[in-house]
Amino acid sequence: MKIIKVQALRGPNIWSIQRKKLIQMRLDLEEMEQFPTNKIEGFKERIEAMLPTMIEHRCSEGCRGGFFSRVERGTWMGHVIEHIALEIQTLAGMDTGFGRTRETKTLGTYNVVFSYTEENVGLFAAESAVAIAESLIAGTEYDLESDLQKMREIRERVRLGPSTGSIVEEAVSRNIPWIRLGTNSLVQLGHGINQMRFQATITCKTSSIAVDMACNKELTKKMLDMASIPVAKGSICVDEEDLAETINKIGYPIVLKPLDGNHGKGASINVTNWEDAVSGLAFAKEYSKRVIVEKFITGFDFRILVIDNKLVAAAKRVPAHVIGNGENSIQELIATENLDPKRGYGHENVLTQIDVNRDTEDLLKKLNYTLETIPEMGDVVYLKSTANLSTGGTSVDVTDMLHPENIFLAERISRVIGLDICGVDIMAENLTQPLKDNGGVILEVNAAPGFRMHLAPSEGLPRNVAAPVIDMLYPPGKSCRIPIIAVTGTNGKTTTTRLLAHIVKNNGYKVGFTTSDGIYIQNHMMEKGDTTGPQSAQYVLRDPTVEFAVLETARGGILRSGLGFSICDIGIITNIQEDHLGISDIHSLEDLAKVKATVIKTVKKDGWAILNGDDAHCIRLGSELNCNVAYFSLDEESPFIKKLSAEGKTVAVYENGFITIKKGEWKIRIERATHVPLTLGGKAKFMIANVLAATLASYVWGFKTEDISLSLQTFIPSAAQTPGRMNIFEFKKFKVLIDFAHNASGYKGIEEYLQSVDATKKIGVIAGIGDRRDEDIRECATIAARMFDHIIIRQEKYLRGRTEEEIINLILEGITSSGQDVTYEIIPKETEAIKHAIKFAEEGSFITCLSDVVINAIEIVQEYLDKENENGTV
Repeated sequence: MKIIKVQALRGPNIWSIQRKKLIQMRLDLEEMEQFPTNKIEGFKERIEAMLPTMIEHRCSEGCRGGFFSRVERGTWMGHVIEHIALEIQTLAGMDTGFGRTRETKTLGTYNVVFSYTEENVGLFAAESAVAIAESLIAGTEYDLESDLQKMREIRERVRLGPSTGSIVEEAVSRNIPWIRLGTNSLVQLGHGINQMRFQATITCKTSSIAVDMACNKELTKKMLDMASIPVAKGSICVDEEDLAETINKIGYPIVLKPLDGNHGKGASINVTNWEDAVSGLAFAKEYSKRVIVEKFITGFDFRILVIDNKLVAAAKRVPAHVIGNGENSIQELIATENLDPKRGYGHENVLTQIDVNRDTEDLLKKLNYTLETIPEMGDVVYLKSTANLSTGGTSVDVTDMLHPENIFLAERISRVIGLDICGVDIMAENLTQPLKDNGGVILEVNAAPGFRMHLAPSEGLPRNVAAPVIDMLYPPGKSCRIPIIAVTGTNGKTTTTRLLAHIVKNNGYKVGFTTSDGIYIQNHMMEKGDTTGPQSAQYVLRDPTVEFAVLETARGGILRSGLGFSICDIGIITNIQEDHLGISDIHSLEDLAKVKATVIKTVKKDGWAILNGDDAHCIRLGSELNCNVAYFSLDEESPFIKKLSAEGKTVAVYENGFITIKKGEWKIRIERATHVPLTLGGKAKFMIANVLAATLASYVWGFKTEDISLSLQTFIPSAAQTPGRMNIFEFKKFKVLIDFAHNASGYKGIEEYLQSVDATKKIGVIAGIGDRRDEDIRECATIAARMFDHIIIRQEKYLRGRTEEEIINLILEGITSSGQDVTYEIIPKETEAIKHAIKFAEEGSFITCLSDVVINAIEIVQEYLDKENENGTV
């Protein structure tokens, strides 16, 4: 078997709107296409032995053991690999269960689709699943555990930490969108101007002064002491002289810890002699030049979590330890403890596995123990000097046991330091009594406290401490989203997007929009190029200045990665015409419609899908939606539009020369088409269709009709405003039109427009696109032969797997089959072809350049026009 391609889908896609995180693997079964599982001797027994937990896979049978039943009856290897990929992710601690396997038009080649929780793990699982299947087919040994461990390691390297992950999960549960910024734990919640950011448990509301203060343990102690809050006595030491002076003041036992340390690293506790104190100082200085030396306070280690100045949780932390049974050594007891299913690799489970390090060895040395010592029955042997969960500690929830005065104290500390999310570490016998009564003290204040001990304590009630974070970032009434209008279709996407952005901007919003020529923020081009995919959409949604997003959304990005957003307010399909067929398993208009439908299926329930009422595929899609639907049409008298009007539905139509909104039989004439520059005096019918789509979307959004009208009148098509969209350059003796038309539908639109153009000679500069079907290239050439008197064929770009000669021959076949009396010549380079057309243009000629690289064409023509304006001649 051969993996042809593996890709990660990250947003709503053709396989699922809800399940955004999918791996799509294109797999050639090769000779295994002839061998379903029931024809492979011993296959069922081997897969049951290697992956017995797959008994839970119900598959299409809908019952336990359903998948194994399918294997017994015979199923193809793509289906098997889908289930293996899901199961090994689950075994590695990432439970996931959605999958689909579909055969393509190519015999023996399948699209294997399955869900993932971590993208890099999913990509690894794809390759691993194929390797496992091949091993099962051959009956050879396979080291499954090695793959599972590799997947765990990948996950730990790339996953969000438990605190960050919990906040994201809470946001998702509230339908708040999120974007990971980079590869660390920096996360954006919400979109555009309504975004909030956080990293671990530091938010965009966290005071930098407060963080600096909390990180300076010496300053923290001073601030707390000045506020009459009990703290441990001690000082900062940099050398043995300082250490001796401090010990003389406070006496033994002492605690030493790095001033700039965290997670308990470099700490030594309950030090009772000079030798150990010197050793502890050296250990702490491995992490910080300055070391805190404090009086060791007996009692328990507590952590109180305060969010937005309100106490939300408290936990008693217990250092990693084992309990003797009189039979096993400490090393054996650690190994047994690590078998606890609650313990895992890194942050994968509630608890972390216990490892042996210098801290462990020092603690054992103080007890005159080694790892081979056998503790007596019931003897508790502590293995770490701190109670951090990251070093194997455990936690017990004590939130409901706090004395009111201790609650007051913790909340006051958060205000003294100024932290919005604040972890207060306390050493005390208990928290049921006020600290002033039991001698407890504040050890330190944490600016980025971990949530894991509260989310999943070893004992006691779990606390959803992520919820108050979201409550703080998005209090009632604060929106997390910005309006999104997504535009897709075969032709007219860019023009409709730009017109909508213009309308939105004129209504006072700061707009971000994406097009096939670039990303724009408030009409400033940020990135140049075809930016109609999910990454470009997220670029706009990440921008903190954007109040409204209008996103051109093309077929390629949807198929490659899914959408860059989960929900939109308005989704538009301009039309569904033949283009890109035969590419990426899209072989028919029905296939293409399915891709385009991804956009309108993300429209929220009270949002609107704006569809072309003259397009049968759009009409069919409209009947399948769960949102509001409105149609636009160039034909007011079409039976479908008349039916909608009779039902009182809202539509946009072109009637009696007007751009009109109809609600039932009630008409609102927005503007005369001849007054809308984009329509070229009402001559470009396909532009009128684009105007209708934008007008209808603006109307259902709620913009006033007079504002829409003004925007339609002030949107001036030009090479700068709408590059490659009916750009007309007027020379003294002739005119040049540049348009991006590249498929039959686009060519027909140009043909219809040219019928209204009076010219002595109509010249066309055309090319083919290599990845289109033969019949598509021929059809475009046939249409060109109908609308031009002379054709210049150029072909230097977008060969896409073909030769230049092959494409030109297809164009010539199309011209010949038209039966038109048209002349042609071949000038391969676009620059030379356009220059030639201009240089030899007769007076009254109309040159049409149908270019797939519109910027280049515009620059060439503009250069000649500037030259004529300067010198009076081309």
